[in-house]
Amino acid sequence: MTLKYDVVVIGGGHAGCEAACAAANMGAKTLLVTMDMNKIAQMSCNPAVGGIAKGQIVREIDALGGQMARVTDATAIQFRMLNIGKGPAVWSPRAQCDREKFIWTWRKVLDSTPNLDIWQDQACELLTEHTSTTAKTGHTDNQHDRNIRAKGIKTIWGAEIYAHSIIITAGTFLNGLMHIGRKMIPGGRIAEPAVTHFTESITRHGIRAARMKTGTPVRIDKRSVDFSYLTEQPGEKRPYGFSYFCKDREECTDAEKKQHTTLPQLSCWTCNTNSRVHEILRSGLADSPLYNGQIKSIGPRYCPSIETKLVTFPEREQHPLFLEPEGTDTNEMYLNGFSSSLPMEVQIEALRQMPAFRDIKIYRPGYAIEYDFFDPTQLKHTLESKIIAGLYFAGQVNGTTGYEEAAGQGLAAGINAALQCVGTDTFIMHRDESYIGVLIDDLVTKGVDEPYRMFTSRAEYRILLRQDDADRRLTEKSYKLGLAKRDRYDWWMEKKNAIEEIEKFCQQYPIKAKEINPALEQLGTTTLQFGVKLEDLIARPQLNFNNLSSFIPQLQQMLDSPSNRKEEIAEAAEIRIKYKGYIERERQVAEKMHRLENIRIKGHFNYNELQSLSTEARQKLTRIDPETLAQASRIPGVSPNDINVLLVFMGR
Repeated sequence: MTLKYDVVVIGGGHAGCEAACAAANMGAKTLLVTMDMNKIAQMSCNPAVGGIAKGQIVREIDALGGQMARVTDATAIQFRMLNIGKGPAVWSPRAQCDREKFIWTWRKVLDSTPNLDIWQDQACELLTEHTSTTAKTGHTDNQHDRNIRAKGIKTIWGAEIYAHSIIITAGTFLNGLMHIGRKMIPGGRIAEPAVTHFTESITRHGIRAARMKTGTPVRIDKRSVDFSYLTEQPGEKRPYGFSYFCKDREECTDAEKKQHTTLPQLSCWTCNTNSRVHEILRSGLADSPLYNGQIKSIGPRYCPSIETKLVTFPEREQHPLFLEPEGTDTNEMYLNGFSSSLPMEVQIEALRQMPAFRDIKIYRPGYAIEYDFFDPTQLKHTLESKIIAGLYFAGQVNGTTGYEEAAGQGLAAGINAALQCVGTDTFIMHRDESYIGVLIDDLVTKGVDEPYRMFTSRAEYRILLRQDDADRRLTEKSYKLGLAKRDRYDWWMEKKNAIEEIEKFCQQYPIKAKEINPALEQLGTTTLQFGVKLEDLIARPQLNFNNLSSFIPQLQQMLDSPSNRKEEIAEAAEIRIKYKGYIERERQVAEKMHRLENIRIKGHFNYNELQSLSTEARQKLTRIDPETLAQASRIPGVSPNDINVLLVFMGR
């Protein structure tokens, strides 16, 4: 059987779903190949979306016209805004979701997307062909001859599927191997088979692959938990959500829709391990795959197993654990912080040393999994391979960890795969435009030596990349691409105009010292000697729209817009006014870096011949072959002096 499409996406996880929807919504005839249609966008680990920096990525996906934010909002059973006590640059939304409803909501999205088909099967071989690309251009894109193009895949059931662009989003399934104690079973996820041979059909063309490891905790029956020993952690009642977009405006005025979900909101629970728990866990270290030589790959530093915590921090007498619900219609709960691959009897016995879990019953133990990934420095910023034209990689196969990082890559790959079908345009987000841009640039420029997780600290322009302004940064760009549709564009423009009206009012509204000083004394801030504009007062840390509007009726009238999004609009306007100086300064720094982004160096040098460069710089520049001078400056081992050398040669 032979099938033909514009874009084929391999893998129905978070990267694959976003890639398939993006390509299809841009008009490309798209096929999503997945091993199990009933596990679309499966949340293999914690059924939660967002968190520090990850929440910003989800907002960016939404601003671009992606789906993760809206699926999350529809299935959220708890929502929290993290870091709210700090500056807005690091505020990060997070939601606990109903795992099963998340899957079926995503499935409904896919089923209703025009131009998108689903094929349940398993890819086993990448099909390629030789092209005359090198002859036409007169030079190659990197050290390999770029005369190979992906043309399709074969499946284990004998189907041959051909496409102009192919996106690989295979997650942890490529030669996946699961570990519980000394027991090892091939698999891509618990109770699901591994994908064999497919990696080899890719690496035979010169693409480098290696192994990584991740893990997941025990799943607990909540009926066996004594909650009197746990501390409740309720969600926020404020109507936060990930997506600011509603198609039906009347629907959005409803109180339930303001909360973005009609599902019951459930609490999470916290507790701590103790010395007895640690004693039991240490007794099993000899059988731990992480420490007996069974697992040789590298796991995520920032989400370590409980046994790794004990070895790394032997002085710690306790570690925090978070018991989180998996859904509204299940007794299954997720024990965050207790990821483990120890023998199952050790895991259970250790848990029983905590009062809340002394009668514990589990659905399954925690386990570790090793899997193949591909060196992301062999990719362009479009996520297309530098070696095989028309082949894109997104998600954990690029060495990342996390649903959000995967989904952001999937969206970028889907956009570029669709663009390639109709021409030569590409869509690349810079580091000052999105966390997705930071993520992709880090991957293709620096590579990975452990599973990559996004943090706000990775973004040098994080004051520009706030969770409140993703739509300002990306929606108009996406609309020009054809991904964000007119209704989403109009929704943003309405918000943009409302924000600008508030900003203009605050810039122009005069404040007289004698009229406002009594209020300033009451609010505990310095009084005025001279009159100022309202925006000057809002810039003070002690003052905000909420406390000033009590004394300035005109401000209250401005904020009381008829829009049902007035809280969202007011928050965005206040942040822009309060942090105006920081935003403008960071924008100036970013614009200076853009000058280096505009200096293209790809194809201009044989770095091995430039003896003025350091040996490490020659090696790194040859291997990564950066597109621009700015990308070269971010490569570890390339010094400012090396960049100056390249500038001199560019001048010549």
